[in-house]
Amino acid sequence: MADRYVVVRRARGPAWDHTLARRRQAGWAEHAAFMDDLAERGIVVLGGPLGEGDGHDALLVLDVPDEAAAHAVLAPDPWEGHLLTTSRAEPWTVLLHRP
Repeated sequence: MADRYVVVRRARGPAWDHTLARRRQAGWAEHAAFMDDLAERGIVVLGGPLGEGDGHDALLVLDVPDEAAAHAVLAPDPWEGHLLTTSRAEPWTVLLHRP
């Protein structure tokens, strides 16, 4: 049976300070606590920056029913809209995975 998720790509927003590392951005502790809570609740299956080191965009795999739910669950993130923008959310059907 296939697993269904929503894959979300989040880009650096207009308030991102490019002179600072990800964990040094304003409000990191609040953002990290928000994301940790989503992971603990099983909503975030996988997540993290894309690319070497600190990466640029971030990728999330969310266990939510659809794209609207993905946007709704991320809307309260303290970083949403200014330090991160949700640039893409789309369904993903996983056909292959390690048992």
